[in-house]
Amino acid sequence: MQVENRSIDFIPEHERYGQARSLFFVWFGANANITTVAAGVLPISLGLNLFWSALSILLGSMIGAIFMASHSAQGPKLGIPQMIQSRAQFGVFGAIVPLLFVMLIYLGFFVSNTLLAAQAVASASPIGNGGNIVVLGTVCFLVALFGYQLIHRLQKLLTVASILVFGAATWLALTLPLPTGQWSLERFSLPTFLASVSIAVTWQLSYAPYVADYSRYLPTRTSTRQVFWYSYLGTVIGGSWMMLLGAILAKAMNGFSDNVGLNLVGLLGGSTLLMFAFVLYGQIAINVFNLYGAFMSTVTVIEPFTALKVTARVRAGFLLVITAAATGLCTLAQDDFIAFFLNFIFFMSYFLIPWTAINLVDYYVVRKGAYRIEDIFRPSGIYGRVNGVAIGVFLVTIVLEIPFMNTSMYAGPIATHLQGVDLAWAVGLLFPALSYYWLMGRRKPLADACA
Repeated sequence: MQVENRSIDFIPEHERYGQARSLFFVWFGANANITTVAAGVLPISLGLNLFWSALSILLGSMIGAIFMASHSAQGPKLGIPQMIQSRAQFGVFGAIVPLLFVMLIYLGFFVSNTLLAAQAVASASPIGNGGNIVVLGTVCFLVALFGYQLIHRLQKLLTVASILVFGAATWLALTLPLPTGQWSLERFSLPTFLASVSIAVTWQLSYAPYVADYSRYLPTRTSTRQVFWYSYLGTVIGGSWMMLLGAILAKAMNGFSDNVGLNLVGLLGGSTLLMFAFVLYGQIAINVFNLYGAFMSTVTVIEPFTALKVTARVRAGFLLVITAAATGLCTLAQDDFIAFFLNFIFFMSYFLIPWTAINLVDYYVVRKGAYRIEDIFRPSGIYGRVNGVAIGVFLVTIVLEIPFMNTSMYAGPIATHLQGVDLAWAVGLLFPALSYYWLMGRRKPLADACA
């Protein structure tokens, strides 16, 4: 085990290794944590019963994972991280625009995961909440420093442990008494149901900006179909299971959302050190993804402006600064975590969905997977400094989403007219997909130049 010596650069074939099935463990493990369980509380907090909550979670997860796994399938083919591949759509400098939003997503999830973990172990830790946050940040920094190989190994161990622990938790949760009518078809509200579907869709899409980072070391000959399905099944099974568990416990346990981690530990037989260690393990594992992705994004932003050689020391320096900044943000904790988390997920979707639509249309339809990798690293290459089409479509889409938005902070006029139905996600998917395809089709010579 050694510090990963690659950052945003292309992975040559002689350094490729592994099999597609490892991606199942990566993405199941990425969901096996109390943050995903807390996400399952959100449909309940919106007012749905368990039947409609479960249906919205399953439907949203299956829809969102289609896009997530489609990004994962790009990794072996291109051999580069996900966000630097966005230069092929937005231009070498233009890609900085979506990157800035993606970095906010990384920081938001890092804060959410850390706060939940610190809250869960507060009663068992002698060093206080601030000390817990610093320790969590330090461990995440060390794992992210070693990088790809260590992350894959930890996720495999986490998957095995999670099946045992969350299997027991699910069995116990199903034995708890529930309020009447939880599995009935009554109490249906279309706006609330669609909002809950959007939460699950966005949850899966939140992995899209870095999903290919964990498949890019696979050999080029790796089956695209296998990469897709192992990623898809891992994230759908892991994400749906954890969210459903959260939804059930939110109905069965009074005050469950007040401290998701501690209440889950209590369900499993008391505050044992082993269970606290498992909770921390899960939170560290997912937070490493956010640090690793933030590091990749930071290098992608800086690299066009300077001849940056990412040595082990440079890597450590970047990660240390990012970890310190993210850990510092944890001190700005929200009293009402569930409300904060709900608004954050909705906010995130308004920027993620247009980016994913542009990226996937470009890869699968416009260029059909044919890219000049060396030009992705050159502002003077065929992808240019800025692609005005992609930037324009991305920004216009965000503006068009505003009337369709419905959050506790803002409700657009169209969403209000539709009795609260939030269709911003549909606008954010359809408009950029169609407009980018049409506008890039008018620039056919550029698309052909990549083949």
